[in-house]
Amino acid sequence: MFCASFAAQAEDTSGALLYRYVDSKGVTVLDRQVPPEYAGKGYQVLNARGRVLQTVAPAPTAEELARLQAQKVQDDANAQLLQRYSSVHEVDKAQARKLAELDAMIASIQTNLQALLAQQVSLQGQAAEQERAGHEVSPQLLGQLAGLRDEQARMRADIAKYQAARVQAQQDFAADRARVEQLTR
Repeated sequence: MFCASFAAQAEDTSGALLYRYVDSKGVTVLDRQVPPEYAGKGYQVLNARGRVLQTVAPAPTAEELARLQAQKVQDDANAQLLQRYSSVHEVDKAQARKLAELDAMIASIQTNLQALLAQQVSLQGQAAEQERAGHEVSPQLLGQLAGLRDEQARMRADIAKYQAARVQAQQDFAADRARVEQLTR
């Protein structure tokens, strides 16, 4: 039986192959080759007896390629997410760590800002004493006060940046959590 099947396959593949495709007029054509302009539309390979040996699917359209590419990107993102987090609990722990880190940065900057404000109050007191004594405030003292104001502005900008990063982290972790929950069902 095996020999008969092998002999039938050998007979099918020996001899001339024919190709069946549909031309631009919608007519089904049998030919010894497929013209390049029709190859992308799909065709069938036939043996001399007319038996289909192989069916070549049409090439994907630009929309199908875009959809396949988007699906591949999503699949890669899902795989990467599942490598990072194997459960929703892990996402929650990572979020807690990240938010604690950002909160610590904000608290540190706020502490430093309070120290600068106290230093500014002290320097302003010195400047007021100089004015009450009838002297002009020294340029060095004015420079120190300007430097403190600049540093305070930078610190306030840093606090705002970390607060925005905290909000973004919460949004990112919420999206990751929802996706992990969906993928691990």
